[in-house]
Amino acid sequence: MTATSVSGVFPYTRMRRNRRHGWVRRIVAEHTLTANDLIWPLFVSDRAEDCVEIPTMPGVVRYDIPSAVEAVGRAKALGIPAVCLFPSIDPKLKTPDAREAANPDNLICRAVRAIKAAHPDMGVICDVALDPFNSDGHDGLVRGDYVVNDDSVAMLVKQALVQAKAGCDIIAPSDMMDGRVRAMREALDAEGLIDVGILSYAAKYASAFYGPFRDAVGSGGMLKGDKKTYQMDPANSDEALREVALDIAEGADMVMVKPGMPYLDILSRVKDTFGLPTLSYQVSGEYAMLRVAADAGCFDYRKIVLESLMAFRRAGADAIITYFACEAAAWLNETR
Repeated sequence: MTATSVSGVFPYTRMRRNRRHGWVRRIVAEHTLTANDLIWPLFVSDRAEDCVEIPTMPGVVRYDIPSAVEAVGRAKALGIPAVCLFPSIDPKLKTPDAREAANPDNLICRAVRAIKAAHPDMGVICDVALDPFNSDGHDGLVRGDYVVNDDSVAMLVKQALVQAKAGCDIIAPSDMMDGRVRAMREALDAEGLIDVGILSYAAKYASAFYGPFRDAVGSGGMLKGDKKTYQMDPANSDEALREVALDIAEGADMVMVKPGMPYLDILSRVKDTFGLPTLSYQVSGEYAMLRVAADAGCFDYRKIVLESLMAFRRAGADAIITYFACEAAAWLNETR
């Protein structure tokens, strides 16, 4: 077959020339992936019996506060710029009003203070949602059989304030209550916390991919019903743009699409439409699928992880929250 028949009206074009050598592939690469693009989610617990590997997330463990501080130091040494903290609290502290979320000495606040004291230049992001603290397992407060909006926002604002005062750099509301970004921004500013950023989970879908995460924070067994009245319908994409637009108007500094790989189309639309720093979360179910399949020998673990992360970058993610962060950073540092 001649070059003309391969290339049609472009007889001198051979696309493979730019793939011939590794150095030329690096030159023409349209996207890059480095440790700077990764954020590591950590689970913390006060109870020694909880500080073990999570059965549904092989290789992921819960840390007590001292071991979390050490782990953050390792992530920092790999070049990872930030960690995102999630608590697994004593079930005795879970109540219908989720009041422990607003305790300035709760598990997350103590963890933030310890991490910032040891690693002041490491970014710390805190999830703002009530499900780890709520005996009903929901991100907001339940009245009857419905998760109410405005009372939930009031509690979420209290939670955001104690986290910010503990030293959190960015609060990340993942609850999907209407109006919570504006309420948090106004409350933070009123307290003089104008430099604390807001990373809004602006397009968070009611997804089955969150199952292992709920095991990790201890909310799955407590969940009554589902979260479909406040998290987004997986059938919708235009709605995601409306959600993101509202959160930007209310003061979000960055926005999030969650889950990750099944929603790369949403990520791409959000980034193309708004141009704001846009993150994606490779969630627990995505991690578990790749890890378990790789452990079973279905494919090369390192290759599949790095390929999946590059997919986020190609779709428009400025950063990726991923449980693979430390392993991926180590691999990427080897090839620099």
